[in-house]
Amino acid sequence: MWTQIMSAMTVTLCMLVDSIFIGRFLGVESMSAYGFASPVLLIFAALGSMVSAGVQVVCGRTMGTGDREGTDACFTVSTMLAAVISGVGVVLVLCLAGPLCGILGAGSPGPGNPVHGLTKEYLIGFILGAPAFIAAQIMVPYMQMSGNRSRLVIAVGLMTVSDVAFDTLNVFVFHGGTFGMGLASSLSYVAAFVIGAAYFFKKDCMFHFRKTGIRWKVLLSVIKNGVPTVINQISLVLLVLLLNNILKGVGGYKAVAAYSAISTVATVALMLGTMFYTDEDKTSLRVLVKEMMGQAVKLDAAVTAAVLLLAQPLARLFLTDHPEALEMTVEGIRLFSLCLVPCSLNTALKNYYQGIGRERLTEAISVVQNFLLTALFAFGLSRFMGVRGVWLAFACGETGTLILISMLVWKRYGRVSVSADAYAMLPGDFGVPEDACMELTARSVEEVMAASEQAEAFCLSHGQPKRVSMLVALCIEEIACNIVHYGFGQDKQPHLIDIRLVFSGEDRLIRIRDNCAHFDPLRYLELHKSDDKVAHLGIHMVMGMTKDAVYINSMGLNHLSLRL
Repeated sequence: MWTQIMSAMTVTLCMLVDSIFIGRFLGVESMSAYGFASPVLLIFAALGSMVSAGVQVVCGRTMGTGDREGTDACFTVSTMLAAVISGVGVVLVLCLAGPLCGILGAGSPGPGNPVHGLTKEYLIGFILGAPAFIAAQIMVPYMQMSGNRSRLVIAVGLMTVSDVAFDTLNVFVFHGGTFGMGLASSLSYVAAFVIGAAYFFKKDCMFHFRKTGIRWKVLLSVIKNGVPTVINQISLVLLVLLLNNILKGVGGYKAVAAYSAISTVATVALMLGTMFYTDEDKTSLRVLVKEMMGQAVKLDAAVTAAVLLLAQPLARLFLTDHPEALEMTVEGIRLFSLCLVPCSLNTALKNYYQGIGRERLTEAISVVQNFLLTALFAFGLSRFMGVRGVWLAFACGETGTLILISMLVWKRYGRVSVSADAYAMLPGDFGVPEDACMELTARSVEEVMAASEQAEAFCLSHGQPKRVSMLVALCIEEIACNIVHYGFGQDKQPHLIDIRLVFSGEDRLIRIRDNCAHFDPLRYLELHKSDDKVAHLGIHMVMGMTKDAVYINSMGLNHLSLRL
């Protein structure tokens, strides 16, 4: 989870650093310009997120079935799609920057309106790094699936340090104004991209760009599975546009500047991402729902308390020379923090529903959460409470969204419940029956032997012949003992093995996962096929009983699936 948060910050951290430097050193008008430019940043983030989310789903499926050609096709089409999106985006923004600023709410150009020119400058500086900006987002799921967590953290760290350094040079040396701030972000995205891209040129990279891998079906699947994410992000863009105009009407440019600071704090606080992979493992999905909701509440309850206590120093990070805007920001941060817990629950559930293929539900939640309810509350409350009503609209909108999700869950479940089973919303016939599945975890040779004995008893209880039952148990024993002997001692980290035995029709399926070093037994046999078979008797014996075998390494875990 912490790696996911760090990788999600590839977009957010630069926005945070820029807004702090702009607010403190360039003034309220520049901060307002940054706020008006935010929808364009969000649109590019939406397009990058669309491809990234599509990759998670499509590539997760191809890797889960051992389809290496499909995995390479996904990598190929996503790379080309990113290049097309960024290229078209750069040309459009550079050619239409002036009219675009007017549409965003920055007004008309002229000596009496410096905000228009400042907004245009920031957009031009930012758009130069749009290709690296989008590429950095798309690299994230590939690097997560390949287990390159440390490289992700290094890339995000370098990006942040680079942005601070470039912003400092812009303010104190080059005096490049808002254009320099946008350009500083562009250069920091390039730094992050260079670190991440180095993995894809390594010999052991799991993903390959192939000219023959351009498949329209894969391209359409990536886009289709990314659409819920685009709708989610576009809803945010519409909300930012609407609130910028409401705030400009009720509080002037200082209110827009305050909202820019508040939304930056909020984005950082809410950047909890999720990535879901499933092989119809009902038990794991229930655990997943329970765990993510529990973590969401604990994390954001702590964040809410911290934001309430630290609202004043947080506001001073952005605004120091405008007392009225500063006071507005402090109050806004505190009122906004009340939405953090319901928002994290809504976001976790929304991403989970996308992961299990309920795209329509995900899209509906995105529109209601990110635009419809918050916009309605902002419009209504601002008429009676002014700017304060806009800040309260976030808490009202998120709470209302959570109530609507719960009502839908309870209607489907048949009664009011806060259980993981209810919110998982799995079909009644999802997965295999519980009595046809054995699931165990082993942390030692003794526990492996116990699991082997239980597997034999499980097979016998399901009418399997004694010889077949013994061979299934022996198969589990051989693989799991190898993992303990050769995997557990390679480092000082705690290790475990998850064992799952399933009867599905006439098939006997074994899935074994471990968190040891990368080891592909199928590749190992291929490399040692000319050796004396006695030297690798255990693996040869297991593969001799296997009809199909699939190995993948994903999220730092070894996954071996056997159809006996």
